[in-house]
Amino acid sequence: MLKLLIPVLGARAATNAARHGAFLFAERCVSEVEIIEVLDDVVRDRAVAFHSPATLHRREKQEALDALMQTRAILDDAGVPYTWKRVFGPPERTIAQYAAKGHADIVVLDASHLGFFHRWTVLARLWRLTSTPVTMLH
Repeated sequence: MLKLLIPVLGARAATNAARHGAFLFAERCVSEVEIIEVLDDVVRDRAVAFHSPATLHRREKQEALDALMQTRAILDDAGVPYTWKRVFGPPERTIAQYAAKGHADIVVLDASHLGFFHRWTVLARLWRLTSTPVTMLH
C-alpha cells in the first residue's frame, strides 16, 4: 500500500488531489494520506511594500487554513484517514525534502489553479528535486 502526500500550497486548496486520494483509498491502493500545508515567506512578495508583514502573515495563515479545511472536508466525507502538518519554506524544495524523509511514496499535486507555464515550472522543479514520483492534477 502506498503513502500519499498531498501538499496544500498557501491559499490554494488541494481539492482535486483530495478527491483523487479518496478514490485511491476506496480502491485500496492507498493506505495512508498525509497533507502538508506549505507556507512560503510572504515578506519576499511585493505586497510587503503596501502592507505590514504581520498583516500579510495573518492573512496568508487564514487563507491557508480555509484551503486546508476544504481539502480535509473531502477526505473526511470519504472516510479517509489522514494526518496533516504545517511546514514553511519554498514550495517545491519543501515538498521534495518532506517526501525524501520517507513521508510519501507518491506526491499528488493539485495544479488546477496554476497557469500553463507555472504548472510546468513547478513540475520540472519537483522532478529535479525529488526521486519520489509526482502526479500533477489539473
